[in-house]
Amino acid sequence: MSASNCCGLWAPRSSRTTPAGTTTASGTTALSKAANSTSNGGSAIGQIKTVVVLVMENRSFDHMFGFMKRLNPEIDGLTGTESNPLSLTNPDSAGVAVVSDQAPYVDPVDPGHSYQDIVLQIFGSHTDTSANPPPMNGFAADAESKQAGLSSTIMSGFAPEHIPVHAALVQEFAVVDRWFASVPSSTQPNRLFLHSATSHGLMSNNTKLLAEGLPQKTIFELVHEAGLTFGIYYQQIPNTLFYRNLRQLNYLDKFYPYDLCFLEDAKRGVLPNYTVIEPRYFDILNEPANDDHPVHDVAQGQKLIKEVYEALRASPQWNEILLIITYDEHGGFHDHVPTPVADVPSPDGLVGSAPPYSFDFKRLGVRVPALLISPWIEKGTVVHEPNGPTPTSQYEHSSIPATVKKLFNLQGPFLTARDAWAGTFDSVLSLNTPRTDCLLKLPAAPTSLRPQKTNESSPLSEFQEELVTLGSSLKGHLPPLTECNTVKKAHAYVTDAVDNFFKAASAASKAGLPSDTKFQLNLPAQPVSS
Repeated sequence: MSASNCCGLWAPRSSRTTPAGTTTASGTTALSKAANSTSNGGSAIGQIKTVVVLVMENRSFDHMFGFMKRLNPEIDGLTGTESNPLSLTNPDSAGVAVVSDQAPYVDPVDPGHSYQDIVLQIFGSHTDTSANPPPMNGFAADAESKQAGLSSTIMSGFAPEHIPVHAALVQEFAVVDRWFASVPSSTQPNRLFLHSATSHGLMSNNTKLLAEGLPQKTIFELVHEAGLTFGIYYQQIPNTLFYRNLRQLNYLDKFYPYDLCFLEDAKRGVLPNYTVIEPRYFDILNEPANDDHPVHDVAQGQKLIKEVYEALRASPQWNEILLIITYDEHGGFHDHVPTPVADVPSPDGLVGSAPPYSFDFKRLGVRVPALLISPWIEKGTVVHEPNGPTPTSQYEHSSIPATVKKLFNLQGPFLTARDAWAGTFDSVLSLNTPRTDCLLKLPAAPTSLRPQKTNESSPLSEFQEELVTLGSSLKGHLPPLTECNTVKKAHAYVTDAVDNFFKAASAASKAGLPSDTKFQLNLPAQPVSS
């Protein structure tokens, strides 16, 4: 909601009730008796009443966590000898790029991570995608095709001491070293999979589809239908509004400004059952981006993760929380673990199109970092491949709705064939009693080492262009090109769109518009066609 309505203009959150009409001590809606059973999964499966999801941007596992192998040899990380040829057409004479632990906090450019780029990165070819497993040998050559010398950036990783917040969490809780992006493509298709186990055929930046909003059912709706609660804490614009159904008036009171509400809600113990935190996606002088997207400052991402963890650790809900931190896709950075390219089910039979390519959604994307954090998880856990539900199942973003369905005993079918197939990580909650030794504070986040001030006049990334599309969809009209041609202008446009959207939606609701109306700003309050 707008800044003045941080703790819920539509319904006082202190009065949340269970489906049976009784309020829990913490304010979180109680789960059903069946969901509190420990007959399946880990010992603590019934103790988790709040799942918190924080998804960062565009980093591969090896880039962020590869050198965490120094802290725990069980992690499938980097030895320091891994390499990629600088040229795929003349590999013998062009030489190789070798991995290093000298990743900068602020990258010089945004590496290639379109579907076309990723085909080359994974298979070493733009046309031959038959290799199984794929060689993962095209990262350096793809980077060199964009900018001479860029291969050293995309082959680099962080030494553990350079990202101390991540390093502490890896040692204290669970790291998953075989969690893959859901789609071998860019941000938006993967972010859509996070909460719906499909991108509804989206494989690239399709402005028309994004402006209309994607129509698939989400885990948010399954949680709501079960009488449980969800909430989305956003910082500039909630990317989750690309789900068209979340624009219904009866869901719009589930959006809260992070800066005004999250710390307070954690302190009061009233975080919803399914809590999503959205980072800042635009890099502004007084609001630096903290999503880890290149060319944003990783030091800011470390600060955000530290703040979220410490707020949850101090919350009266701590012993009921599972925090999931992952990255939407690899962002063009190298990873040595072969991407699963066979026996992956299409979620819904839809075929994506990004000429000259099409895609049937039967391959996963590149491996990304993933952390599972809870007092019910044994210290220093490393999670590899899942144990089912099928012999070919993998951890990927659809594992989130699949696990939430299991933890909360949500009835009815899966969202798609993909979350029915994806591995669940409830078994990691293996302890019989919650730990009391979990760190109260994480190490200090690193000081920014960015070589110059934030450039508010820089052009938009593809992801930021998509967010402008979302803003225009909320407003009901496209902006003039000059209104959003820099990061500063685009930030002003989308934040204004979000603020006015929620204010107008509130007014429309009070005026008696049906609660299932899909809302947008467009002269008088007008519903969007389904």
